[in-house]
Amino acid sequence: QRQSHVRVRGIAKIIFGNILLALAYAKWMVPRGIINGGVTSLSLVFQKITQLPLPWLSNGLTLLLLVICGLFLGKASLMKSIVSSLSYMFFFTLFYELPFTLMTTFPIDFLLACLLISFGYYCCLSEGSSTVGVDVIALVLYQKNPQRNLAKIIRHLNLSVLVLGLLTYGVFAVLTGFRFSISYAWFLEKWLTWDAKWQQKGLDIAPNR
Repeated sequence: QRQSHVRVRGIAKIIFGNILLALAYAKWMVPRGIINGGVTSLSLVFQKITQLPLPWLSNGLTLLLLVICGLFLGKASLMKSIVSSLSYMFFFTLFYELPFTLMTTFPIDFLLACLLISFGYYCCLSEGSSTVGVDVIALVLYQKNPQRNLAKIIRHLNLSVLVLGLLTYGVFAVLTGFRFSISYAWFLEKWLTWDAKWQQKGLDIAPNR
């Protein structure tokens, strides 16, 4: 029963993380045209080229990465990533279509997006789930070499996608995205470090219970 409770709590955490991700991308990143190197940003680039609806492109790329997740990250990660991808696709499409805005001033929007996206990633990664974004590739690379810093791998992948954004959205969008990638990866590293310390603390006190 305890194991079942832990599993349900983990799934709830993954869904919550994807709600935060979907909200931040749909209501701040996309309206602001911030190209940060993620799947949604890559979808924005493709939308600019193809004029196809953004949810179609975002969901299509997500499904492609889900296949990669299944091939390289194993069954356990795949099941959690299916929950993650379905959650993100549903909530991103929902928030994108709902006619309300959360935009205020650019610095506030930038900070809120950093916090929500970094914490959303943390919720998924700390439960062994990919968000079925560029972190799928990062997790595959991390699995090959666990000594590497996961947050930095994600940052480098994000930056590589910015090159494509430069060709379609211009220098300002890419420079803003570059700053965003550095900022949210810093927050993500802090969340993951805090989680590792919390887990270690739990292991240290467990024998005394």
